[in-house]
Amino acid sequence: MKKKDLPKLLFIYNANSGARNAILDSMHKVLSPSTYDCNLCDITFGVIAENKTWKKFRESNEQEMEFLHKDEFAKKYASKFGYKFTFPIILTEGEHGLEVVISTEELNQLKTSHGLVRLVKDRAS
Repeated sequence: MKKKDLPKLLFIYNANSGARNAILDSMHKVLSPSTYDCNLCDITFGVIAENKTWKKFRESNEQEMEFLHKDEFAKKYASKFGYKFTFPIILTEGEHGLEVVISTEELNQLKTSHGLVRLVKDRAS
């Protein structure tokens, strides 16, 4: 199976969309990193910019990826199908609906973007 034939990956952050929320999240990361609730956000983005390792992987990967905040996910998917997930989470959209690729618990254990890249490669291919 070619990467292009693989199902789309959905990355759902444990944060809401919007400029105001982005500013609050950045402040939270700086002022109280130990209580920040989105390890996926923390690993893929620094306070201001996208992590270089993650960005390189994302841009070179042929598999389709969609990145959503939890409010965007709820609007697009949960209202239609009644899915109940914890966040952050990485899902795949396949023939049988949404399936967990990397759980909230697994994402919260990760410490680096290298670890996330390795796990995505292992699970999504």
